[in-house]
Amino acid sequence: MAVPEIKDVERGEIVSRVEGLGNPLLKKVADQDDVEESEINESYFMVLFSTFVAVCGSFEFGSCVGYSAPTQSSIRQDLNLSLAEFSMFGSILTIGAMLGAVMSGHISDLTGRKGAMRTSACFCITGWLAVFFSKSALLLDVGRFFTGYGIGVFSYVVPVYIAEISPKNLRGALTTLNQLMIVIGSSVSFLIGSLISWKILALTGLAPCIVLLFGLCFIPESPRWLAKAGREKEFRVALQKLRGRDTDITNEAEEIQASIQALEILPKARIQDLVSKKYSRSVIIGVSLMVFQQFVGINGIGFYASETFVKAGLSSGKLGTIAIACVQVPITVLGTVLIDKCGRRPLIMISSGGIFLGCILTGTSFCLKGQSLLLEWVPFLAVGGVLIYIAAFSIGMGPVPWVIMSEIFPINVKGIAGSLVVLVNWSGAWAVSYTFNFLMSWSSPGTFYMYSAFAAMTIIFVAKMVPETKGKTLEEIQASIRRET
Repeated sequence: MAVPEIKDVERGEIVSRVEGLGNPLLKKVADQDDVEESEINESYFMVLFSTFVAVCGSFEFGSCVGYSAPTQSSIRQDLNLSLAEFSMFGSILTIGAMLGAVMSGHISDLTGRKGAMRTSACFCITGWLAVFFSKSALLLDVGRFFTGYGIGVFSYVVPVYIAEISPKNLRGALTTLNQLMIVIGSSVSFLIGSLISWKILALTGLAPCIVLLFGLCFIPESPRWLAKAGREKEFRVALQKLRGRDTDITNEAEEIQASIQALEILPKARIQDLVSKKYSRSVIIGVSLMVFQQFVGINGIGFYASETFVKAGLSSGKLGTIAIACVQVPITVLGTVLIDKCGRRPLIMISSGGIFLGCILTGTSFCLKGQSLLLEWVPFLAVGGVLIYIAAFSIGMGPVPWVIMSEIFPINVKGIAGSLVVLVNWSGAWAVSYTFNFLMSWSSPGTFYMYSAFAAMTIIFVAKMVPETKGKTLEEIQASIRRET
């Protein structure tokens, strides 16, 4: 019993707290409390640091998405671009992201999660430099395509890496940081883009990539990927590093290895395997959530919020746009706090309910304007509806599908299934952003009522199909889905 006390005294950890205690029992309790607190702090530090490094990729994602909005007029003026040429510049990001999404699973399975993040960062750096040096539409589009490819890979590998390194009690909150950093990245890009030139803004996009590449030198690879790759020694070292030097990892290591070994006897996953009974439920959940996330209209409403406010009767869309920026970040933070307390299912259902309400209010504002009724209320209904929509999306529908996507697929199909899910997401993003203005020209109320219908369908789908994953290990989640198939 005396050995641990001598060891702790030599470290200088407990002397000041227990020197004056004459009771040996009190001294023993104090020693144990200090050791436990030290172990907890140590174990959480590496997980949190690794997450911070990974979400630099999420910040880069947001920076890329938010780049075109504040730079439209200056780029068109400096490079003498037509509206069609600038539209190509804006939309080619999603084309690059779709290609990156298709290859993201293969890259992360082949080179590891860290290798995939390095690849993404290099593509983004190349893209930003091309944008900075561009003197014509061609190089501008090439640069935008490269950044799109990079964030297409980031959109898959960042939440997957975080989910695979996190203990089950922190996994939801840490994975949600992916969406929070995307929101912060786009908001920062939007705000500073109004203060500096578009070339300098392109250079600021290099910063998160540089931080990421530097940070990757100090964080461990995903233990689950190392186990799947057969690198036994590195697997245990990485898991021990993530859980803390004095933490017993035996049970967790055995559980991970048992799951990997059970999957290794299966043939190599192919795209057609995703429709098999064994994986179909996971694929339906992942793909459907991404379809609903996009087809509630987030990219149309978000990209064209300023024009939507003006069309609803506001003299300027700037005030509404600033209000959106002010709402997004704190609400996303709140979602990060709630996801491991309330669970995934309640959060996404409440979020969908809020999206439904926001769409109904905004659609009604356009309906009233079209009928010349209560015109003084129209702008307030439009702004209020959009703000409710953005707040509701930010708290659940934005982050939660990515969290669930990172949890539900067994590691032997995670690459190919994850690529499919991310491809569906980016395809939906392109479809919604491309069709929004056409739909608004057809019927502004009808556009928002259609989005509200998708929000209502989301609630029904989640209630019927989506399991609660809070507080479970990845292996427990995947086993429960297989039992329900």
